[in-house]
Amino acid sequence: MDPTTFKLLIALAIVIIATVHGFGAAWLAIWMLFHPYKPVKLLGLTIWPQGMIPRHRERLAQSIGNAVGNELVSQQTVFDALFETSFFQLKVQDFVGSYTNELLARVYPSFLDALPSQARAPILDTISALQYRLAEYIASMLKSEETAHAIEKFIDHQVDELVERRFGDMVSGDTLDQVMSFLQQRLQKVISEESLERKLRDFVSGRLDELARSKATLAETFTPDTIQFIKERIDQQVPPIVQHLADIATSQTTRKQIGSLIKLEVDQYYEQLSLIKKIFISRERIHREVDDLVNKTLPNRMEEYLRGPAFEQEAEAFLNSTIDNVMARPLNVLIGQFDSVKFDELKDQVTRRLLELVRSEGLSESVANYFTDAIDRLRPQTLGSVMQQLDPQTIEQAKKLLTRSLLNLLSRDDTARTVNAVLSSQIERLLISPIGRLADHVSESSMQRASSALVERITFAARERLPVAIAEFDVGGLVRKKVSDYPIEKLEALVLSVAQQHLKTIELFGAIIGFFIGVGQAIYFWLTYVPGR
Repeated sequence: MDPTTFKLLIALAIVIIATVHGFGAAWLAIWMLFHPYKPVKLLGLTIWPQGMIPRHRERLAQSIGNAVGNELVSQQTVFDALFETSFFQLKVQDFVGSYTNELLARVYPSFLDALPSQARAPILDTISALQYRLAEYIASMLKSEETAHAIEKFIDHQVDELVERRFGDMVSGDTLDQVMSFLQQRLQKVISEESLERKLRDFVSGRLDELARSKATLAETFTPDTIQFIKERIDQQVPPIVQHLADIATSQTTRKQIGSLIKLEVDQYYEQLSLIKKIFISRERIHREVDDLVNKTLPNRMEEYLRGPAFEQEAEAFLNSTIDNVMARPLNVLIGQFDSVKFDELKDQVTRRLLELVRSEGLSESVANYFTDAIDRLRPQTLGSVMQQLDPQTIEQAKKLLTRSLLNLLSRDDTARTVNAVLSSQIERLLISPIGRLADHVSESSMQRASSALVERITFAARERLPVAIAEFDVGGLVRKKVSDYPIEKLEALVLSVAQQHLKTIELFGAIIGFFIGVGQAIYFWLTYVPGR
């Protein structure tokens, strides 16, 4: 073979071998990043080491975890990314807004139907148990001493505040005018009815007929105090009557009439005397003695007797016995003495008098004046002073009555059952009442305010508590565990999917570098090789 041709072939072979060597070395280096997955051993000796990444996976995971947890995704980085950029607040706002819109737009047939089917039975059982416990608690509280003491203090306080208020402050002038106008209108309407006379006639007739048929005595229609009051009032009139009788008995006219009667009797007696007796008895003398008796002795004696205590006592005893006799007589006997015609006339007269009295202008004016005067007297006074005028113990009695009545009402079993029944009915109504769309019951502005408040509250709570949660969350450890547990095949595919083009470039550069090395070696061989040596 020609030496030149031989040198050329050898140089070309050197270039090709160097190029293939450079490419193969680069390819082998890249391949040995992952392969073999496990070391190749023969007779216990490692003849081919494990790939670099599978062999140093733990160190790789440790490095990646430290880089991610301490530098790339640190606590401060996560906190700043969430809150300093308003990312978290915007996400919460979007979530709350979408949930609120969905909640408002949804149509709920009832609260019971809105509950999830799985949670419906436990929730209803919980509500029933809570209702039972609440009813027991209410029943025990209503009967407790604390409730009694609280109610007593409450009533005392409220009554004290009420009685300290002036009557004029409690009722305004317009209200009083309206009440007065209403009463006058009602009174005028009642007394102007055409049937009023018939009603009065029936009322009077019925009452008098009942009295006529009643076997009760007149005393039974009055209380003992009333009868005693009648006697006292009549006894009080005895001294004036006695004085008047004494004045009448001792008056000049009475004395003349008495003297005339006595003289008439004397004259009649004198005419019957014999002549002899007439000689010794003078008529004029007898008349003078009668005048002296009538004008001097008789008035003094009558005045002493009539104005003395004995006559007054006898008069009072006579009047009292007369009243007792009248009171002891049955009503049917007293009224039965009237003739039926006279009795009907009496009914008509009483009815007419009552009707005239009711329809008279003076009655309405008297009622209005009485009402106005009473209100004017009460206006500057407090309610407590008015009650004190009626009875000094009225306020305390009212407090005790209200407290006792309210405590008796609350301590009854019926009250507890009523409260329980009301509570049960209200809960049942709440569960079955139609809800419809919440947007129909809640205004948009109210929901916006509630949503904004909820977003602010969630953001504020997250800013306070999330750093602790982030600190407790080991991002680096999680990354280390994930990298350590990640299958090597998937890890290789992941790396190749990202760096495959770059690795191909490395292989190409290995071939190019091998080519240039081969060219250099070929030139060196060409210059230094001498055939035949």
